[in-house]
Amino acid sequence: MATQKPVLISGAGIASLLLAQALRGANIPFRIFERDASFVFRAQGYRLRLSAEGLDAIESVLDPPLFEKFWSKCGKTGGAGFSAFNAVTGEQTEHLVPEGLASRGGKIVGIARGDMRQVFAEGCEDNIEWSKNVTGYELTGDGVRAIFSDGTKSEEGSLLVGGEGIYSKVARQLSGGKLKVYDTGARGIHGQAPSTAFKGLGEGVFRLRDDTRPDGAIFIITNIRPGDKDDPNVEFGWTMGGQPGVIRAPNDDYSIVGKEAAKIAKDLTKNWHPRFKPLFDQMDEANAAFWKITCSTPSGVPEWPNEPRVTVIGDAVHSMTPAGGIGANTAVRDSALLGRLLREAGGYAPGVTAEYEKEMRVYGSEAVHQSYSTAVGQFGVKIDEATSETV
Repeated sequence: MATQKPVLISGAGIASLLLAQALRGANIPFRIFERDASFVFRAQGYRLRLSAEGLDAIESVLDPPLFEKFWSKCGKTGGAGFSAFNAVTGEQTEHLVPEGLASRGGKIVGIARGDMRQVFAEGCEDNIEWSKNVTGYELTGDGVRAIFSDGTKSEEGSLLVGGEGIYSKVARQLSGGKLKVYDTGARGIHGQAPSTAFKGLGEGVFRLRDDTRPDGAIFIITNIRPGDKDDPNVEFGWTMGGQPGVIRAPNDDYSIVGKEAAKIAKDLTKNWHPRFKPLFDQMDEANAAFWKITCSTPSGVPEWPNEPRVTVIGDAVHSMTPAGGIGANTAVRDSALLGRLLREAGGYAPGVTAEYEKEMRVYGSEAVHQSYSTAVGQFGVKIDEATSETV
């Protein structure tokens, strides 16, 4: 085992780190290459809702003590379940009991992306190489090397797994350009505010929607957890989404964070009901950030000739809109599946990536289609594969 070539992993997101945990548990060597300089280099994004399938996948990988630590960081929301409101009038428009979205014990389970990434990284830190931007790969006689943006190459690995998100160069090279991510035109803003700003809502999962704007609808989604809602030192996050053209960053620069993003969020919600205004009036302006709503090919994950020593996971192979909250849950299923196949084979073996891709295409395609179909109604998006822009 000491002479076994490592599995090379591009990107240090949640799917890559969970795969690393699967390899660590099976004593399979691995190296992770991350373009950022550290975990705190970029904002970690919004809070994730975990499905039963997502939780099962995570639990199948993490050892019991680490899963317990992960579980302790998750928020478990029951209370009013899911409620939708007219953001301007304050009128409730929809309600689902907790079981409609529950994943365990009748509770809706969620966790901040940053917290999830931190737990998944435990014990893997020494295997991460920072400031390494993978731009492609080359096959060797009996292995593979990652190629970095500065022209250097990695050590030889037994397998390369592209997990570096929607801009994955590994995915593009592997699929011959068949794996595409489309820009839906819809945009959003992430924000957060002290728990005191959410007092008017109470416990539960909430969607606030404004259909009064002439240029299109906007809405936010937030999850208010019982254990933290009375602690003034805790901040809750919210995610705002808008139909194409409604939310625009200055000069279309969606890397802007902070006060400029916060100001736009406040301007968009200035006519909202007083019950909801504290979410924006009291927001932590420094943490406001824009985001683009993208989606992989709605008809499903395409097929490409299998390359035994290279494959892809997570957003690199099936990017989804936030509608339905299934993107991250599908990504961790990839990690659990590929990790299990590698463990059973004792490391890289011919046929592993083909078996993984065959099974992943089924649930991945279903998830992308479900996410896109929901987003058509929620965001007013439409992807025409012949004319839509790719990212």
